[in-house]
Amino acid sequence: MQHGKYRFIVGFLALPLGLYALFVVWPFIQSIYYSFTDWTGLSPEFKMVGFDNYRRMLHDDIFWKSLQHSLLFALVLPLVTISLALFFAFMINVGGRHRRGGPVVSGVRGSSFYKIVYFFPQVLSIAIVALLFAFAYNPDSGAINSLLRGIGLDSVQPLWLGDPSLALWCVMAVLVWSTVGFFVVLFSAGMASIPAEMYEAALLDGASRFTTFFRITLPLLWDTVQSGWVYMGILALGAESFAVVQIMTTGPGGPDYSTTVMVLYVYQKAFRDGQAAYATTIGVALLVVTLAFAAIVMRLGRRERLEY
Repeated sequence: MQHGKYRFIVGFLALPLGLYALFVVWPFIQSIYYSFTDWTGLSPEFKMVGFDNYRRMLHDDIFWKSLQHSLLFALVLPLVTISLALFFAFMINVGGRHRRGGPVVSGVRGSSFYKIVYFFPQVLSIAIVALLFAFAYNPDSGAINSLLRGIGLDSVQPLWLGDPSLALWCVMAVLVWSTVGFFVVLFSAGMASIPAEMYEAALLDGASRFTTFFRITLPLLWDTVQSGWVYMGILALGAESFAVVQIMTTGPGGPDYSTTVMVLYVYQKAFRDGQAAYATTIGVALLVVTLAFAAIVMRLGRRERLEY
């Protein structure tokens, strides 16, 4: 069985590792290289400028604003999204009342329907979601302010995306709405694999739903939660936040840079201002932030694995 084992393994891994190195690792190396140049992104000619781009970045007020907003996304969005998804998944799979003649542990009535409803935003493109909410947030004709007027709250008419103090939170709400369904389905699949006997024994011992969740469900689902947390953080730092901010906000990134995130700032510097080298410098900073976020979550979330 050991004969030719390593040749067999190398034969399977060579192609995927080669593709990964070509399309992932090599662009990272190129980005780091270009961050030490004055490349515009348009001209084939450029020269090395050393650490000038990094010094410029450290004195760039907009960069620090975008970093602050990206860190806020990475901290708040996973916390809110994962918490809501765990609650909904628990109610769908375990939170129902015991019905005579039925299983001891079951979800709320209509749980299958709720799974479809929660997952529905995943079917829509993030661009479509951003456009729909941009119309809903319109202060004059949007659905939200129209609803407020309809229930007699004419005096409460926020500008939403036009208010620097509200715009970032409005964008975050859209990202939570569009991603929570994916994690509901993910956690539901994990909860479905937990033996029902564990819940039955806990209920017979008089454990409440609250105790059952924190003593049984969460510990046995912890690996899935940790992976979901990292994945959600990467979405918050990357493409999802870029698409929503780019489509929904004025500027985009406004008003007054109140919604500018790092990935949007990279795009603006590269394709709007023709400063590709400086954009790659910010991209390197974004890479460091993303890797640091993943490392911190994996380190803080490390715990003994429970098996059943």
